[in-house]
Amino acid sequence: MPLYEHVFLARQDASPQQVEELTTQMTGIVEQGGGKVVKTENWGVRSLTYRMNKNRKAHFVLLNIDGPSAVVAEIERQERISEDVIRYLTVRVEEHEEGPSAMLRKVDRDRERDDRGGGFREGGFRGDRDGGGFRGDRGPRRSRDDAETAVEE
Repeated sequence: MPLYEHVFLARQDASPQQVEELTTQMTGIVEQGGGKVVKTENWGVRSLTYRMNKNRKAHFVLLNIDGPSAVVAEIERQERISEDVIRYLTVRVEEHEEGPSAMLRKVDRDRERDDRGGGFREGGFRGDRDGGGFRGDRGPRRSRDDAETAVEE
């Protein structure tokens, strides 16, 4: 059977129990259609790059599916109907990743860095940096009239 990676984003104001119920519902659809969910990962609430349907954050959930394409079509249909799902994406893959996904590995790596006390979160401000970032004096600011006359010339 074909293999799929399916990620969906649930609204930020949905409780973790509601997200878990949604995940269980999607898993049930896959099993009814003759497939199986190989792996389920809840990536938690993460910030979105841009606002989607007035949401700045969302619950991210990954499902690794082993099943026919009809199962994926039914899951996507159910997610279009659901008000709790903001976006979804399904990708057909050759094989599923063993172990935790890249997103969970990143979370673990960030957690380790924070535990060590290193990283960007430690003191100071950008002006403390040494090195090639300083561009020197830029000179006086031009007024709006100066800019308009420069364009005309």
